[in-house]
Amino acid sequence: MAISAKDVQKLREMTGVGMMDCKKALVEADGDFDKAIEWLREKGLAAQTKKAGKVAAEGVSFAMAAENGVGVIIEVNSQTDFVAKNEVFQGFVKDVATVVANENPADVEALKNSKYPGTDRTVADVTADKVLAIGENIQIRRFVRYGEGVNVPYIHMNGKVGVLVNMAVEGIDPAKVVELGKDVAMQICAMNPTYLDKSDVSQEVLDKEKEIQLAIMANDPKMASKPEKVKEGIVMGKLGKYYEENCLLQQAFVKENKISVEKHVADLAKELGGTITVKAFTRFATGEGIEKKEDDFAAEVASMIK
Repeated sequence: MAISAKDVQKLREMTGVGMMDCKKALVEADGDFDKAIEWLREKGLAAQTKKAGKVAAEGVSFAMAAENGVGVIIEVNSQTDFVAKNEVFQGFVKDVATVVANENPADVEALKNSKYPGTDRTVADVTADKVLAIGENIQIRRFVRYGEGVNVPYIHMNGKVGVLVNMAVEGIDPAKVVELGKDVAMQICAMNPTYLDKSDVSQEVLDKEKEIQLAIMANDPKMASKPEKVKEGIVMGKLGKYYEENCLLQQAFVKENKISVEKHVADLAKELGGTITVKAFTRFATGEGIEKKEDDFAAEVASMIK
């Protein structure tokens, strides 16, 4: 019986087992999914089938500047913080980041189908091996790649937060701006800005913020009676504060809070005799947005002994 790639992919999604093993299972089972799963269990892959259903909300966010200058930040999740600190897991994350740097995959699915370093197997297949070896579900969640400019990584608390800063530098030795990049990355880690620059804030967001500030004044007896022109002036001041809190370049520089990040970058560029532009940044907080499953341990044990 001919086994389609779609069938193989479906079984892989059901079990989390590698593509080659899924294909073998379907061939042995003449395309019957239940029998294929049973075949996988008999081959010792049942552990992964069970693990694949577990929520992977821990793990690490890893950032690096590769030898070719490409910057990569990636989040790979595990079920527990204990596994996230495992050297095998951390080595796997670094290898996958290297694939991103060298192969420039379009998305996570393309990354999974890329060749794993030093093997003729895919990242997805090796991921399946790691699940079995480590004993937990592992998920490659997301990544960002910067192919140009100067890229400076920062990893906080062993991967609880990862930051990658991308800068365009002209007329300056890139090595002289690495410290600046680290300072900016640490700022991003601590302050978690939403935008790079105030010009990135959409009119829709500004209108909403203005609406909120006007509503606050309308509910304040001391402010409600003030002339509309005065209220507009107050709102504009509030918007300036919004930029300072949410836009990286307008934030007060953490090492010298009397000047903005933008001013600090410009001052250093002038001192070094060239130009420095912070072009982009990415900040990953490991597990953010993942709803962690609260396991009923007693119920799980009871189900296992039935």
